[in-house]
Amino acid sequence: MKLTFLDSASVGDVDLSAFEKYGDFTRHDLTGHENLAERIKDTDVVITNKVYFGAAEMDMAKNLKLIAVAATGYNNIDLHEAKKRKISVANVSSYSTHSVAQLTFTTILALQSSLLENLNDVNNLEWNKSNMFTMLRHDFRLLKGKKLGIIGYGEIGKKVVEIGKAFEMEIMVAKRPKVSYNEKWRYEFDDVLKQADVISIHCPLTAETENLIDSREFALMKKTALLINTARGKIVNEDALYNAIKNKKIWGSALDVLSEEPPRNGNKLIGLDRVLITPHIAWAAKESREKLISGICDNIEKFLEGTLISLTQSI
Repeated sequence: MKLTFLDSASVGDVDLSAFEKYGDFTRHDLTGHENLAERIKDTDVVITNKVYFGAAEMDMAKNLKLIAVAATGYNNIDLHEAKKRKISVANVSSYSTHSVAQLTFTTILALQSSLLENLNDVNNLEWNKSNMFTMLRHDFRLLKGKKLGIIGYGEIGKKVVEIGKAFEMEIMVAKRPKVSYNEKWRYEFDDVLKQADVISIHCPLTAETENLIDSREFALMKKTALLINTARGKIVNEDALYNAIKNKKIWGSALDVLSEEPPRNGNKLIGLDRVLITPHIAWAAKESREKLISGICDNIEKFLEGTLISLTQSI
C-alpha cells in the first residue's frame, strides 16, 4: 500500500515513522496544485491537513481508497464526491482539546490583565520613571464573577467552561441561531451577547456560522466585553470587528484564526490596540500533534480492518 502525506510541515517536528509500518510511505512538506497529480497518481492513502480534494483532485488519484485528514475540520474534502467514488474519509477529533482551551485562557488572561501593555512599559523603561513601587497605568480586571459566554459546546467548549469555573466565572452557553436544542439551561444567543464579559467561539465554520458575529452582534455586546476566536476566522466578520474595536464598542479581542491564513494580503486587525493575534497555533501543542499522528494511525488501522466509519456515511 502506498501512503502519501501531502503537507507534513503542518504538523511540525513530530515523528512520522509510525506510518511506515502500513506500506510505502512518502512525505512532502507542502503540496501545491501544480505538483499534486504527480504525487497522488498511484497512492492508496492520502494524508492531508489543508490540501483540497474535490472531483478534479480525486480524478488524479485512480487508486485512492482513503483520505486521512490530519485535523478535525474536513471542509477541504468534498464528501459527496468521495462517497460517489467509494473513497473513505476520516478525521481526528479530540486531539487538541486541552491545547485550544489553554491558549484560549492564555489570551483571555493577557487581555484581562493588560499583560502586553505592562510588559512593554517595563521593557521601554517606563517603570524606571515611576515615582512609586507600582504602576497602575493599565486596566487589570478579575475574571471572578464575570460571565463567560460560550458559542459552541463541544469538547473544547466544555473544557473552556471547566477552566472558567475554576476562575469562578458565571457560565452562559449560547443557543446558536437556527439550531434546535433540548437543553433548557442554554441561553438565547442574543442574551449571551448582551450579558457576557468574555465571549469565546468554539463552533465549526459552516454556511450557517459564517459571519455569525457581525455588526449587529457587536452592537449588542458590552463595551467592556472581550471576544475570543480560536475556531475559524470567517465566523467573525473582520470589518465589523475592526469597527467595534476602533469605535470602542467592545474592549478587546484575541484571534488565533483569520479569514485568510497566512495574511499575505495584510489584515487591518494586525497591530490594532487591544487585539491579540496568534498564527493559528491553538491546536498545536507538541503533545497534541503527537496525539494527532496517533489518531491518523488508528484511522488507517480501522480502515485496513474494515471497521472504519467513514465521514461519508453521515451524508
